[in-house]
Amino acid sequence: MGAGVIRKQGGGGRRGRRRGHSAAMSEINVTPFVDVMLVLLIIFMVAAPMMTVGVPVELPETAATALPQEEEEPLSITLTADGRVLLMSNETEEGDLVTKLQAIAAERQDDKIFLRADGTVPYERVAQVMGALNAGGFRKIGLVTEQGGPRLDGSGN
Repeated sequence: MGAGVIRKQGGGGRRGRRRGHSAAMSEINVTPFVDVMLVLLIIFMVAAPMMTVGVPVELPETAATALPQEEEEPLSITLTADGRVLLMSNETEEGDLVTKLQAIAAERQDDKIFLRADGTVPYERVAQVMGALNAGGFRKIGLVTEQGGPRLDGSGN
């Protein structure tokens, strides 16, 4: 596919070559290689965002605006509808949550923690986890919600 044939014109040297005899082409045609690489690059650019692993949680909707993005991925705690507690994407016991968070937070610059709770989780359960985090020394706790929910003034926008 990449090798071609070059025809020499006339003879040359002592031995000379017969007219019409072909010599092997020594250059490699890189155009098909570049085309394949560009197609692979586009495939990976499209597929990479889909490879992120998350825990499916139905977040409650609010009218609050989104926070600006941080450089470092923030610590997140997820409370699922079936009662599990996840630190980032790893399931953990509630009793071990604060000690694990303290060990992780000691190596990080940012001390923010985002708390994600399924909309069906009772408020009491969310308050208990927030209280445990507060008792563990974490003061910057953010609740993660979906944007666009109803407002308290009843306007809905």
